[in-house]
Amino acid sequence: MAKKRPQTKADRPQLSDAEVPVVGAREPCPCGSGRRYKACHGRAAAHAVTELVQRPFEGLPGECDWVALRELVPAATAELTLKDGLPEDVPSVTLATVLPMAWPALRRDDGSILLGLQNDTASGDLSRDLADTLQRALQAQPGTPVQGRRAPVGGPRLQDLLDLQAPFEPVVQSGFEFWVPDAENATPEVTASLERANAAAIPTARLTGVDAAYWCETPEKNHLRWVMPHPEEQLLDALARLHAAGRSHLGEGTRLVGSFRAHGLTVPVWDLPSGVTADDVEKPAAEFAERLAAALAATEPLTPEERRARGGLTNRQVTLS
Repeated sequence: MAKKRPQTKADRPQLSDAEVPVVGAREPCPCGSGRRYKACHGRAAAHAVTELVQRPFEGLPGECDWVALRELVPAATAELTLKDGLPEDVPSVTLATVLPMAWPALRRDDGSILLGLQNDTASGDLSRDLADTLQRALQAQPGTPVQGRRAPVGGPRLQDLLDLQAPFEPVVQSGFEFWVPDAENATPEVTASLERANAAAIPTARLTGVDAAYWCETPEKNHLRWVMPHPEEQLLDALARLHAAGRSHLGEGTRLVGSFRAHGLTVPVWDLPSGVTADDVEKPAAEFAERLAAALAATEPLTPEERRARGGLTNRQVTLS
């Protein structure tokens, strides 16, 4: 019998982990290892998809407002400043809570970019997904939306792309007309999406005297939802001290009813009478901030009454993300 000739393999270019593209799980891994993708670099990709980053906006200016715009505010925008500056053909980059047809991003006809925040993402790192969308929007043709996809493993995060010294200043909008510069000439699809979004939007306002506190109006009662940066356990202790002392309110007829947990931060929520406006709650909120600062500085153990108040607040906590 003829002897089998030894198999020889052509030299393949070596790829770094960041350069290995995503392929089907059963396909050969593009790195050239000879193994299937799922048994090679696909393991790291799968882990990156499922690993949840608890505080995706940590380190960004205005982290609390990022959380509010992601989870609480229907219509708002904020100008973003890139660390390396804008390309010549991109006049501006604007963060928006929602875009028409739930697009992840939109490159307008004039080259400006709208980046959507309230979209489903494919991985557990919202910051990485948004950064990937932003990078693709910078390369998109004017007048085109950017579609969603799974961000490459090891890609940059918003913290890598944005200027961390630039302020983050959200502007709450009364509707979604900011989507298009000329709403009268929008396509029927965009017009229909705009009408649906405006009909569903809850009137919302950002307080000016304290950070990341948002008033909203609902048919039955109004609310104040205040995203706070303090560690959760410390904040709950402080709220419990104030609640037990009858000092957790924001004025007559108002009541601290619980809190949300969102992207690693805690969001206390107050019920307000329907007649209480955002302007009405400005002074009480500033006064509450002073009481809270004192309660946060307290170090003595909680009293039995304070522990009961804390248990009530914890039982009424809802996780949004």
